[in-house]
Amino acid sequence: MIVEYIRYEVEDAEAFVRGYEAARVALDGSEHCLAYELSRCSEEPRSFILRIEWDSAEGHMQGFRKSPLFGPFFAAVRPFLKEIREMRHYVVTSIAARKP
Repeated sequence: MIVEYIRYEVEDAEAFVRGYEAARVALDGSEHCLAYELSRCSEEPRSFILRIEWDSAEGHMQGFRKSPLFGPFFAAVRPFLKEIREMRHYVVTSIAARKP
C-alpha cells in the first residue's frame, strides 16, 4: 500500500468540495483505490488535504491513471490543479495506531 497526499490552498472552497464530490465516483470505482478522505483545515478554511490509499504506486500511476475512470476524475479536479501546494506518495511506517 502507498498513501498519496495532496495539499491544496483553494480560492473557492465550495466549488472545490463539489469537484471532489464528482471525482469520488472514479475513486470508488477504481480497484486500486483502497480508501480516501478529504480534510479541511479548521484554522485556515482555504486549506485542504486529500489522503488516498492506493494498493501500490503502480496501481495508482499505471492502473488508475490509464483507466477509463481517470478522464472523469481529472475533469472534475482540473480547475484546482494550480491550487496544489504538494502532491506526493508516502509509505506508511510501523508507527501507527487507531483507537475505536
